[in-house]
Amino acid sequence: MEEEVQLYLEDTKDQMEKSVSHLSSELMKLRAGKATPQMLDGINVDYYGASTPLSQIANINTPDAKSIVIQPWEKKMIDSIEKAILGANIGVTPMNNGEMVRLNLPPLTEERRKQLVKTVKQEGENAKVSIRNARRDAIEAFKKMQKDGLAEDVAKTSEEKVDKLTEAFYKKVEELLIKKEQEIMTV
Repeated sequence: MEEEVQLYLEDTKDQMEKSVSHLSSELMKLRAGKATPQMLDGINVDYYGASTPLSQIANINTPDAKSIVIQPWEKKMIDSIEKAILGANIGVTPMNNGEMVRLNLPPLTEERRKQLVKTVKQEGENAKVSIRNARRDAIEAFKKMQKDGLAEDVAKTSEEKVDKLTEAFYKKVEELLIKKEQEIMTV
């Protein structure tokens, strides 16, 4: 039984870590005034009938803080790349010169910054919900094990460990949110 409890604790910690890493990757996609190749993660291009991630058909570089350059490996993919970027609605209009696609990022307006902060907070709340769900599942499992013969003190100790894990991951989420909000609001 105690091995099973350990497995549940490890599994819960893994689920919470995944929530935080997912939040981190989602926050990387949000534009905070400077260009990053991660802004284009999740954009798929029609590559000979197959939906393919942009990063697999082109080199993506940031020559300066306000622009992204996409150099496709095949010149005829430029139109498909432009369509995919427009369809992704990331707030940037692509320009091409026949060789590559350039994205010039306009400065963020105050209104857009506030909108991005709201999005950041929503992503943070989603991560917290995921962490709470992992906590709830673990505690329910401990209660079920207790009915099946697990000692009451072991169940209580395990629940306390899960609560400490939950607090620790909540702090990580808050730190990520504060850092991203400051990044967005810095002009």
